[in-house]
Amino acid sequence: MTMQIENHPRSKKAGRVKVIQPRTNRDSGSLTSAHPSLGYTNGRDNHDSRGIKAYAAQSATAALGPFGIQRRDVGVHDVQIEILYCGVCHSDLHQIRNEWNMTVYPCVPGHEIVGRVTGVGREVKKFKEGDLAGVGCMVDSCRTCSSCQAGFEQYCEHDPVQTYNSKDTHLGGVTYGGYSKSIVVDEAFVLHVSDKLNLAAVAPLLCAGITTYSPLRRWKVGKGQKVGIVGLGGLGHMAVKFARSFGAHVVLFTTSPEKGADAIRLGAHEVVVSKDQGEMNKHLNSFDFILDAVSAEHDINAYLNLLKLDGTLTLVGLPQKPLGIAAFNLIGRRRQFAGSMIGGIAETQEMLDYCAAHGIVSDVEVISMEQVNEAYERMLKGQVKYRFVIDMASL
Repeated sequence: MTMQIENHPRSKKAGRVKVIQPRTNRDSGSLTSAHPSLGYTNGRDNHDSRGIKAYAAQSATAALGPFGIQRRDVGVHDVQIEILYCGVCHSDLHQIRNEWNMTVYPCVPGHEIVGRVTGVGREVKKFKEGDLAGVGCMVDSCRTCSSCQAGFEQYCEHDPVQTYNSKDTHLGGVTYGGYSKSIVVDEAFVLHVSDKLNLAAVAPLLCAGITTYSPLRRWKVGKGQKVGIVGLGGLGHMAVKFARSFGAHVVLFTTSPEKGADAIRLGAHEVVVSKDQGEMNKHLNSFDFILDAVSAEHDINAYLNLLKLDGTLTLVGLPQKPLGIAAFNLIGRRRQFAGSMIGGIAETQEMLDYCAAHGIVSDVEVISMEQVNEAYERMLKGQVKYRFVIDMASL
């Protein structure tokens, strides 16, 4: 079913939006509070910074459930945002299951946030109440190191403050993310969101979008280049859209032949089933750039061999195990193997503006908050095209 959002029409180039209706009463279930003295009645919207509805994991083996959190009061440089939509990133699943061995519980995930400004501090210049706004993977950084000064806050030498599961320098403990009713963020880390696009489909741009946009811009992907995208998931489908928009000849690599038609719809010129060695051999030594968006274990050498002289393969996926690289696959043709994270705040705003101008958004499936645990299981099985987004009105 196509989702229509009042006052926020979809562009002709907008992605597919599917809405899944909740199967049970959204107000069912008990609420656990991170600050018992700040509790509130379940089922009642409450945007007071002292008692906010959220969904949290209490341990690596627990399902997410209702939880109460505290947000700081709005400071002089702060923006308070009512969260309308929050994307579901694969990183959320890694974090709540402690697969990176760094999770602090309770954990409230979510770093693909789109909402509406409900309050601003007296020194805030860029936002006013009623504006649409976004928050991505970071909510602060040191702002003084060479990386921050260059606009690369994501590579802050003292580590950026992540939107969730990072040290909260205001309230103590850890930061809580977008699986909640509202958030308070310094305006320096808040982004402007256009009203020209479907807001639900904009949410994943705050992570999946910028994660793919940034390396494609960094390695100057454009007309006259042959570009490969490995994997057609939340990251890969955005990479295909951007690479095609930038004018490159786009080849999608997948292990699933049934994804071919969708890849062409999204903008790929060619689709190669990577398990077919004959098809892979046809592309040896021919790519200027390959973006690898796969987080599962896979043979990276198969793709390095496809690069031409001075070609680059950039990894944005996060395989759990180290990748084995044959040295001759690099030195034989002066190939480069690189990695990339998200973008800085300025580049993320540039990406959002580009998407608004060109009608680019994610293909999403909108779910209710209570369906998030089921969504995780489906995500592991690749049963989403191509990003789940939570309608926070259901919380």
